[in-house]
Amino acid sequence: MPDELHPIGASSPAEKPADEKAAPATASASPAAEPPAAPTEAKPATPEVAKQPAAEKPGDAAPAAKPGVTPAAKPIPPAAGAPKPAVAAPAGGAKPAAAAGVAAKPPAAPPKPPAPKPDPWQSPLVDKLRQAYGSGLREASTYMKQNYMVVDKSIASDVLRDLCKQEQFDYCVDVTAVHYPKRDEQFDIVWILYSFALNQRIRVKTQIKEGEPAPSAVPLWPTANWLEREVYDMFGIHFTGHPDLRRILMPDDWKGHPLRKDYGLTQQDDQWVKNNLGIESGQ
Repeated sequence: MPDELHPIGASSPAEKPADEKAAPATASASPAAEPPAAPTEAKPATPEVAKQPAAEKPGDAAPAAKPGVTPAAKPIPPAAGAPKPAVAAPAGGAKPAAAAGVAAKPPAAPPKPPAPKPDPWQSPLVDKLRQAYGSGLREASTYMKQNYMVVDKSIASDVLRDLCKQEQFDYCVDVTAVHYPKRDEQFDIVWILYSFALNQRIRVKTQIKEGEPAPSAVPLWPTANWLEREVYDMFGIHFTGHPDLRRILMPDDWKGHPLRKDYGLTQQDDQWVKNNLGIESGQ
């Protein structure tokens, strides 16, 4: 039988190269190797905050641990009576911070400065009065830059006269009193005098017992009229020689003297309120 015709350029199966004939065997014996995969870059593990596991119910399965996460170990409480571990002191010698929840104590208040004390008052006026009255001038001092003298009640009117007529203290600024219930001489009478010529201010004090009168200064300074009436009204002190000694602030028939220390802050004459206002006292 004549040979089969083959197209020009096509080779017969017998003419195929040897490597092509062996290719199927090689392919079936060892498959072609794949290119190596790119190495994966290791990522740093993110620390996770250990969460407090919920209370397990009976029959619940233990939660599965996440891959790559190591569960935090629970702290073991110290045994009873075991010494507490020492806390390392911070660097630099700094004191450890106060424990949480404990408020720091406020710093102690600084001590109060000592109260000022009176100093001896030395002046030609004091020397002159000492020569004239001796021990009747009990004290002459300066307190907070203010001059005062304490005189015996027996010479109080004479000292006031000398200050007005001889020492040019021509203005009586005020007449007042102070009550000390626990003292034998319960009341201090205070005259505040001023000299326009000398530009000086002084205080003259004397002490009297309950019920004793004080000398009136109205003959020396007419302004003492209403000032002594106020002392009589508020303290109940009588002034000998006063031309019109009667109340000036409270009603004439009011009982009690409001500036005495034994007169209560809310005390009032309930009977006077009822008789004159027709109401019951609200105090």
